[in-house]
Amino acid sequence: MTIEFTELADTTGLEIYDSIEHRRLQIETPGTVSFDASKPEHFGFPVDSTCRLETDTVTVTQPYSVTVHDETGRTTGKFDAGETARLEDRTQFVGLSGPIKLYCRIDAPGTIDIGVTSITITTDRETGIELGARSPHDRPVGTITTPPDVESMMRAVSAFPSALQTTSPERTWPTLRGHPPLIELGDRLDIPDAVDEPESDSTLTVPPDYASLYQAAPLAFFLGAAIRPGDRPMLETPRFDHPLGTDRALEDEIATLLKRFFFLDCLTRTEGVFQYDLLERSALEDDLPFDLADTYDCPLPQRLERYLEVPFELIEPHVPRWPLTAHVPSDPESATLLPFVVNELGIVRESHGRTPESVPQPDPSSGLVRSATTYRSSSPVTDRAPFVVPSVTDEAVEHAWFGDGIPQQASKATIEAYRNQLDHDERSESIEILLVCNDVRMIDEHDLLDGAYGNRGDLPFEIHSEFGVDCDRLAELLTDGGYDFFHYIGHAVEDGIRCSDGDLDVRTLESVDVGVFFLNACRSYEQGLALTRRGAFGGVSTYADVINENAVDAGETMARLLNRGFPLRGALEIARTNAGLGDQYLIVGDGSADIAQSDGGAPTLVELESRSGEQFDFSVQSYSTKEFKLGTATTSTLDSVADRHLTPGRTPVSRVTEEPLREYFTWTELPVLSGGTLHWNDGIGTQLLE
Repeated sequence: MTIEFTELADTTGLEIYDSIEHRRLQIETPGTVSFDASKPEHFGFPVDSTCRLETDTVTVTQPYSVTVHDETGRTTGKFDAGETARLEDRTQFVGLSGPIKLYCRIDAPGTIDIGVTSITITTDRETGIELGARSPHDRPVGTITTPPDVESMMRAVSAFPSALQTTSPERTWPTLRGHPPLIELGDRLDIPDAVDEPESDSTLTVPPDYASLYQAAPLAFFLGAAIRPGDRPMLETPRFDHPLGTDRALEDEIATLLKRFFFLDCLTRTEGVFQYDLLERSALEDDLPFDLADTYDCPLPQRLERYLEVPFELIEPHVPRWPLTAHVPSDPESATLLPFVVNELGIVRESHGRTPESVPQPDPSSGLVRSATTYRSSSPVTDRAPFVVPSVTDEAVEHAWFGDGIPQQASKATIEAYRNQLDHDERSESIEILLVCNDVRMIDEHDLLDGAYGNRGDLPFEIHSEFGVDCDRLAELLTDGGYDFFHYIGHAVEDGIRCSDGDLDVRTLESVDVGVFFLNACRSYEQGLALTRRGAFGGVSTYADVINENAVDAGETMARLLNRGFPLRGALEIARTNAGLGDQYLIVGDGSADIAQSDGGAPTLVELESRSGEQFDFSVQSYSTKEFKLGTATTSTLDSVADRHLTPGRTPVSRVTEEPLREYFTWTELPVLSGGTLHWNDGIGTQLLE
């Protein structure tokens, strides 16, 4: 079972643990716990496991957002840190949104106190409180087999919307968009019974070629539309026909439509089951040519028709940053990639690119060098695949390159990395981290990492360090260790990771049992690629030389960000932009992979600048994760700022005073960008305001 309830050992209460995703939540209560007295059908929401508490007090020890629903499931209130809510004397559900989705079914009056670091529910009398928990982990329900002809593939991709749980605007919530079924190539088309082919009254007509089909897949999935071949690209519904690709490339037109429809549905959903304030709605509502409340009740074709009335230039500055653009080769094998890209609503483009003018190299005269220059390599560069820069590199947090060559300004994605995550079994309850340092001159990085990983009291980490390992030992650690994260410090070449007795070439191993990795060594690209093809989910490697002193900074920065719940793509972007991480580093595998849950919502970077007197400019930049995907609503929990926004995204600057900031930084441990420098708020809090 994915969700497990266990009683706490050191205090009264229970822990909820997601054994697949390594997410956990503690609940403290003075009452008794019953693990078999509650049934999932008592909840109006999908839950994986349930239990029952007999108590008058429940404390959730993490800063979740809180939503109150009536017995039918309709939202009656949404509350943030610092607020208090009153429960009535009737059946209500208290929903808590975080790494594990939790619903509390309560039949008694009471009070909800939402603190900065915890939430306490107190009822006026002792009562039975039923808990229902759901994992964000979603798996495809089956695998579609298709021959390589385009029309059969169109039929297969048209079955993707079977994973949608609704066609209402609520489908913009990640938990209501399931994982599309997988695709494999075969001799004939076979859609299994488990895949319930949707009946659609909307059609996307695109040219009968692989590139057009792949580009149309994310939009067809979100709209629940069927894909048909035709010479005139068109979106057809019972209310309108909208031509595609008449003035610009089809991939550009489809990307714009996907952003338009998704974003405006996000605004419209605020009138539905989950009602709340949203920054993007406040900024645009008066300029929209339709009423959001009226639009919410419209059928999908009518909603889309209204959305097409809005100039894209009006909404473009407010559309959330897209998490993923996938650059996909136009060949039959690429069809197997689509379910994973569509699962993130990724934009699909052809794998077109250019040859870069040069390969970035470290500058020994850089101010980051503090002593004699040491490179993390010990042999000359050998022949390797050509470098390539994708034709588009600025529309998403991550640009994933699935084509040939070594990408610059993009990640090197592999389908094996995505499949590995579907196949991985339950792991140990703690997060297992392996640190290997194979050069005594680089011990400083190890010592920094030992304090950066696992310094969060709410998550159990087990850190295993080894020094100067030989090839056999490293092979044993990689194949049998079961580590969630592997951080290597030392030297590498294209043909191996340097050990005390030579080089271990990961390509010689049948499989590896590690999740995420960071190979902090020169030219570790080929070895990182091999890790993803043998079992790993994704990681960071280098395709050029790196200077040791710079690599130490890179290692510490990445460790701190991953420790705080950032995915690889977000951590690398922040480190590259704000911590001097060189362009030699790139993601290999799945850029959405992570090693830890974030505290109280999507991971965020705080941006803070001092102004005159005791005033500061404050904003946050949020990043999506596997549980907080595109469309999640995120807020900073700073009492004096109303900044609930769509993730991934950056909020407008708010002017705040010192007193609420001191309180905020006392209780939060987020990375803070101030004065162009990245700071680590490890419980020091108010020192940032000195």
